[in-house]
Order: sequence, then structure tokens, then C-alpha cells
Amino acid sequence: MCYNGDRMDITIRDIDEDLYRKAKAHAAILDTTIGRVVNLALERLLDEEERSRGRKGFTELLKPVRFGKGTEHSSERVDELVYGGRP
Repeated sequence: MCYNGDRMDITIRDIDEDLYRKAKAHAAILDTTIGRVVNLALERLLDEEERSRGRKGFTELLKPVRFGKGTEHSSERVDELVYGGRP
């Protein structure tokens, strides 16, 4: 293993050759690296496992929350209180 900041260069064995080619082609289409594609795939896999265990995944935590009728403009009201009205 070789570390480069918060990243590391590693060797992974037993990767399916056809799957690797598809991922590499996908990376080229996205104009990114195969490492970035693998990182995204691992993040998705781990996020899905968290959700399947009943825990909220990171992307699920970013979804809007509804607090009920009459609270639709709460954010604007908070902004008015904090920042002193509308620009």
C-alpha cells in the first residue's frame, strides 16, 4: 500500500475482467478515474447496506423533512428573524 494524502494506492485481486472493463469505460465517459468510480460504487454499496439494516444512509439524511401543515415557510421566517427581513 502507498498513501497519498487521504487516498491510498492499493492492489485488488480477483476483479472480474469484463466488469473492470465496463467500469473503466464508464470512468472514461464521466471523464474521471477508475479509482473514483470504485469509490462511488463502494459508497453506494455501504449506504445500501446501512439502509437495509434500518439505519439511514447519508443520502437519505439529506432528504427534506415535512413538519406538517402551516410550516411550509418556516425557513423563510427563520431567515427574516436571523437576517432582519428580505433583501
